[in-house]
Amino acid sequence: MKNYDVVVIGAGPGGYPAAIRCAQLGLATACIDKWLDPEGGPVPGGTCLNAGCIPSKALLDTSHQYSFIKHEAQEHGIHSAGVTLDVHRMMTRKNRIVKTLTQGIGGLFRKYNVEWLPGEARMLSDRLIEVSPVGKEAGETYPVTTRHVIIATGSVPAAISVAQVDNRLIVDSSGALAFTDIPPRLGILGAGVIGLELGSVWGRLGSKVVILEALDRFLEPVDRKVAESAFRLLGAQGLDIRLGCRVTGTGSNNREVTVNYENQQEKQQLTVDKLIVAAGRKPNTKGLGAVDIGIEISEHGFIHVDEHCRTNLTNIYAVGDVVRGPMLAHKATAEGIMAAERIAGHKSSVNYSAIPGVVYTWPEIAWVGRTSQQLEAEAIDFRSGEFPFAASGRARASGSSDGLVRIFTDTKTDRILGVHILGPHASELIAEAVTAMEFDGCGEDLAKIIHAHPTLSEALHEAALAAGGHSLHI
Repeated sequence: MKNYDVVVIGAGPGGYPAAIRCAQLGLATACIDKWLDPEGGPVPGGTCLNAGCIPSKALLDTSHQYSFIKHEAQEHGIHSAGVTLDVHRMMTRKNRIVKTLTQGIGGLFRKYNVEWLPGEARMLSDRLIEVSPVGKEAGETYPVTTRHVIIATGSVPAAISVAQVDNRLIVDSSGALAFTDIPPRLGILGAGVIGLELGSVWGRLGSKVVILEALDRFLEPVDRKVAESAFRLLGAQGLDIRLGCRVTGTGSNNREVTVNYENQQEKQQLTVDKLIVAAGRKPNTKGLGAVDIGIEISEHGFIHVDEHCRTNLTNIYAVGDVVRGPMLAHKATAEGIMAAERIAGHKSSVNYSAIPGVVYTWPEIAWVGRTSQQLEAEAIDFRSGEFPFAASGRARASGSSDGLVRIFTDTKTDRILGVHILGPHASELIAEAVTAMEFDGCGEDLAKIIHAHPTLSEALHEAALAAGGHSLHI
């Protein structure tokens, strides 16, 4: 029987970095995961790499370029006729990217001497784990022992009773990343990150997209003004986003799907060729044996942990989507590294107030910290600064000048409380705000930093100047 210092269960963005960090710190480490590629071969990377973050970004990039060539290139003096899209080749490119990156993780495991154990893990005690090999590696189960465990089993799409996924006409997010053709009419349940990104992909490629959202407010975690601007811009692109819609049932006739829903107590009906269920995700603890060995789990399936991701069993940690907080790959990675370092005796921590969120629409939406509505509700005295990309020379030159930056600072201390961006490459721009907040930065700090000209990052600089009452270009 093999014995390890640490066994990591899950090889997604929380698990594989945790395993690598454990090995770097001199701990004998194994990583177990049951994910299989389309050929039945075990691969690391979890949902993010295999059926989430990475493949969706590949399709978003392809669809963005297609849309640019078809609708915007002529503004740059570039003329193209008869532009077509090869869906099969688009998917082949996506799959090639995924394969390259999964192989990369395998190479990292070999480099740092992480033992890769393809299979399904079940905890028999806090130190004994049963591994059931899967796919091409299928065989007899075997036990391993360990001094510590890091659970990083991630999440799975949340099922809803009124729209059962059949992986043909009604699909989840994974199925929506593998369409073989462009559906003329596409319905999406949920206007969160997943729904908006998938709607953007297929809408740009020609689908007529309708998104039904149960909540009355669009993008609740985002500042109200930024969210409202995004709603208008996405609507202008053709995304028909309907808020306050309660789906009551679905039906199909093997060719199309009928969605019944209520909006302001009025019964409505929508008919589409494909329906994507993007109504959130739930923690994945099925078959793990966590409850059986005494790990505390909430009624919603989340593993209870302290601020350092330690469970009630002190040699077991849990990170990522399976614990409290936003279901974000980068949050999982930070927690995985923290857990690894604390097992090794380091005093690591995660600053949960400085975790960015991103929606990869175009323009992109990114944020960190609190919204204006949260600050108002908490009666915090704050100043706000705002700068539109329409006043940015770099944004104008690139032809992407929609959106704005908003920054909120404490009136007394000038500490940055939140930054919200709607604009080109917001996912990259938000890193400056996160860095500033991580170091307890002030609005004046951003205002005094020299930004290269012309750049999109100057918009954040100008917003910081505006918060101090002296924006230069607006």
